[in-house]
This record gives sequence, C-alpha cells and structure tokens, in this order.
Amino acid sequence: MLSIFVLIDALGWKYLEGREFLDDILPYRLPVKTVLGFSSGAIPTILTGVPPSVTGHWNLFYYDPKGSPFRWLRSAGFLPDAILDSRVTRKVLKELGRRVLGMGPLFECSVNPRFLPLFNYVEKKNIYGDGGIPGSSSIFDELTGQGIAYRAYSYHHLTDAHIMDRAIQDIQSKTASFFFLYLSEMDMFLHMHCKEPELIEKRLREYGKGLRGVFQAAREVDPEATMTVISDHGMTPVQHHFDIVAEIEMLGLKMAADYLAVYDSTMVRFWFFNDKTKQSVSACLNKLFCGRILPDEELRQLGVFFEDRRFGELIFLLHPGWLVSKGNFNGKGWMPTGMHGYHPHDAWSDAIFLSSSEPPVSVRAIADVYSCMRNAAGLGPRMEGPVSRSGGESTQTEVTFGTRKPTGTARA
Repeated sequence: MLSIFVLIDALGWKYLEGREFLDDILPYRLPVKTVLGFSSGAIPTILTGVPPSVTGHWNLFYYDPKGSPFRWLRSAGFLPDAILDSRVTRKVLKELGRRVLGMGPLFECSVNPRFLPLFNYVEKKNIYGDGGIPGSSSIFDELTGQGIAYRAYSYHHLTDAHIMDRAIQDIQSKTASFFFLYLSEMDMFLHMHCKEPELIEKRLREYGKGLRGVFQAAREVDPEATMTVISDHGMTPVQHHFDIVAEIEMLGLKMAADYLAVYDSTMVRFWFFNDKTKQSVSACLNKLFCGRILPDEELRQLGVFFEDRRFGELIFLLHPGWLVSKGNFNGKGWMPTGMHGYHPHDAWSDAIFLSSSEPPVSVRAIADVYSCMRNAAGLGPRMEGPVSRSGGESTQTEVTFGTRKPTGTARA
C-alpha cells in the first residue's frame, strides 16, 4: 500500500482549530504533544520514536571542548570582538563549517566565535537519510533494512512547492511505496505572521491545494493509499521580551572563566566552573519572573536529561510568550511575532496529527508518529540492535533515495 507522511514545520493545532484544512480527506484529527526544545530535537523524535535523551539530538550546540571542530580557533583568541565576532567572521565560519568541517548544510555560527572552540554541533548528517541519527535507528534505516523503496524530501535543494510537485511525479512513476515530505517554510512564515489570520488562511489554502494534488496522485496509483499530515511543534505568539544577558552580566562574572552560557530564543543553558558562580547565577535566575529553572527530575520526565550535561548544567526556560531579547539565535533585526521551544504543556506548542485513516496506535505525542509510519510501511515489530544499511546511502541532495542508487553521496 502506498503511504504518504507530510511534516509541516511549526503548524500547530491552534492554527487549525475552526479552519477547514483538508478535513474532508483527513478526517482523523487531533493535537499531539511535542518535546521540550526546537525542531533539532523534535524531528529526530518523530523519525525514531524515542526522546532526545536517547537519540542524542536536542539543541544544536553542546559543550565538547575536546571534540570541537573549532579547536583551532583558540589561537585567534587574542583578537578583539570587533574582528573575531564580526558579521564577516561569522559568515566565513559558517561556510567553513558547512563545506570543510563536515557540519552539514544547515550549520550556522550562532555562538560567539570566541567560545566556539568549546562547543560541538549535533546535526552533522542528513537526518532524512540512512544513518542520519546515530543514536537510534530511524524510519529510513528501518525501510532500507527491510528493502522497502522510499522517497524523503527536504529543504536542502527544494522549496515546499517544488517538493509537492516532485512527489507527484515520483508517485506517478510507481517506484516507491513510502513517501516522506518535509515542508519547512511554514515555520518562518508563522514566526513573522502568526498574529495575522488572513495571511494564515491564505497560506493554508496554498498548502491545502498542493497536498490535495499529492493525495489525488496517490489514489490514482493506489485507491487504498493513505496520507498523514503532522507537525513537529506549534508556534506561540510572542507577548514579552526580557534581557537575561544584562541580568547575568550585572553579576560581574567572566564568560569562559566562571561560566558558559548559550542564550537560545526561549531558554538559557549554563555550564559552571566553580560552585560560587553556580550559586550566584541560580539566585539571580530564581528572582526572574519571565521563566524558571527546570529541575533534573522534570528534565528526565521530558526526555531531555543528559548525565554528562552536554546540553547544559542548568536549564532556564522562559514562560510561554516570553522571548530572550538578546540571544545567540536572535540576530539584529530579528523580531519574530511567534516562537516555539516552550514547555510542551503550552497549548500553543501542540503539534498536529491529521490522517486519512484511523491511527493504529494511540497518538498523544509526536513520538507516536513513528509507530504509525512503521505500520503504514508494513514493517513488523521494531528491530533491535544495529540496522543494516547496505541497501542505500545517505544523501544531501534534494531527495533521499532508499534501496536505489542515490544521486549524490553525503559529505560526512
């Protein structure tokens, strides 16, 4: 049976409530809980069925001074920030990371280059291909291991519209039975327009038209074909900004000597080099009304606790609707009206599950989508241990091929 799964980045349940988005062809509809964090943790969870603490994929940058691909930058530490942390330097480092150091086509220099030698980057491989998530076997590893032909499309070289057009062509060619379409452009659209219902309605109509075409092509090839549309998380309207950087700097501590911090959009991650600093920072954070420190037990429950603290010794999470005003991922002029990465209990963070057929398992969280994909592909119980990948190669091209010769091999 032909099966299609479509991941629309950031299309939260709140944006479909009260709207007739493909409800006639996708009657099974419900909100699902995401994971704490961003797409870098959520999508691997969808593809593997296990949380970030198992896949090793959570936030993009993690503390790893011994394994950092940028250790050589330490020799440039004498340069002033006007040079070392300039726009030109960051652009050069971005291109080096992507083209020379094997850090993948999406690498961005989102950490001050002065501290970059202390960090590593998690998403070095194409997660939409075989072996893309080393911490666990993905649906693509399973398909390849069972000799099932598939197509997986992402943003590497194709726009969302081109992905849908390409999928129709490949469906009509009858060379695969499982299709995975990752449509990424909704994320940036909602970042900038989540408070504009008329524009959202227009964009949904565009996606609806394209996906109807995909499903129609599938049903013409296989009258029993199924389609499921999901998302990795939602998008929460931003209401408040807070300058946490200023609060921490007022403590008079020195970055890299006393502590390290990565200021993500909705959370701050700290590492400490002495107890006094940890106590001082913790006391400061506990006084802030914009968020709270997440205890280890809660991190465990959320599936994002790491014993080695690679992603942070202390995690400070902002309340829904708050945004770090001067973060590592907030460049000049970047003032989104919507953001994701809040606690999964936030209703605006809920992802979607829309399907033409009744799900074979109870779908409550994005991790449950993995079982739905396995069932749709006709796979048996989950394989244990290493997965054979002899049937295909990972690619960094616009389409990832399973059990067929790829058009290009990934740069590892």
